[in-house]
Amino acid sequence: MQRSRQPVALTIAGSDSGGGAGIQADMRTWAALGVHGVCAITCLTAQNPRRVTAVHAAPAAFVRHQLEAVCEALPPRAIKTGMLFNTGIIREVVRWLESGRRPPLVVDPVMVSTSGALLLQPAAQRALTGQLLPRARLITPNADEAALLAGRRLRSLDDLQETARLLHFRHGCAVLVKGGHLRKLPRATDVYFDGATELILSAPFVRGVTTHGTGCTYSAAIAGYLALGLALPESVALAKNHVTQAIAQSVRTGPHTTLNPFWVDP
Repeated sequence: MQRSRQPVALTIAGSDSGGGAGIQADMRTWAALGVHGVCAITCLTAQNPRRVTAVHAAPAAFVRHQLEAVCEALPPRAIKTGMLFNTGIIREVVRWLESGRRPPLVVDPVMVSTSGALLLQPAAQRALTGQLLPRARLITPNADEAALLAGRRLRSLDDLQETARLLHFRHGCAVLVKGGHLRKLPRATDVYFDGATELILSAPFVRGVTTHGTGCTYSAAIAGYLALGLALPESVALAKNHVTQAIAQSVRTGPHTTLNPFWVDP
């Protein structure tokens, strides 16, 4: 019997004990796309859909051990990072990236949770921007994260476009600035810019749905499509549709709504 083959994607991120974001969201997304997910866990978090109550960071050396063990047997075709938390972990991930040829890297610059919990220590922002972002194929900040990275407030579509261009010029990688937090816009609008191609991706807001884990799901979907061999602009466009449908077809989990990466075409 001839078995089908699945590409491998690697996530370097934190674990969400509530199952809605982080490693868990990445793995669910890749399972839905037909990609085999592997991981290096940077932090354990005590959290639920409402809040993060505690964070326990893994030693940086142990993160490196996970990366080496996984890639020895299961080399990925795409990599994404999520919650990295501290300078030591970021530097160790960068050293590992520099130690050999690596596939496309998608960096989701996770800084603060939706509930306001700090997910990147302030001292680590310099390591993130100075060492990791220049090695990315794509970075995917939401509006709040883009404002921190660019040092400017974002209020409009023009702001999203200008910030995407600024961050591309500053870090030398493609940029996807996500505008879903800007509720003054008529639609959930994101801007992609890679120096040559600009995409404006929009979808209707879905009201009454908790969007915990959307950033993780979005960036994981991009990495998943890259692992499947698609070009970056196409991967971003398909990932926008994926996360939009995951929100629109969300399911009830206890008293909460949970994104549904196993959505079906409406």
